[in-house]
Amino acid sequence: MKNISFAPICPVEALPDGKRLFLEVNDVSIVLLNHKDEYYAIADLCTHDDGPLGDGEVEDHEIICPRHGARFDIRTGEVLSLPAIKDVPAYPTRVVDGMVEIGFES
Repeated sequence: MKNISFAPICPVEALPDGKRLFLEVNDVSIVLLNHKDEYYAIADLCTHDDGPLGDGEVEDHEIICPRHGARFDIRTGEVLSLPAIKDVPAYPTRVVDGMVEIGFES
């Protein structure tokens, strides 16, 4: 069983619906998204060509890479369409005492 440690990132009011927060944790670029008042965190890295993913359009629960159109599920990081063939890392999120937290394996 994986041991997950959660780190507080920001107050919920700092990330309203439809907004994103870009951060770097342990040399990993991550985008934290508020999509329909649910929080999701994935690597800001398209596995197709290592380009940024976080600025892509979000449709339903899919983020579309702005460079070549690969799609990923923001809930799981699962790749959904070519040209990418590898999932992106996804991180658990939760809200505790009004703070959005991201979980990392420890």
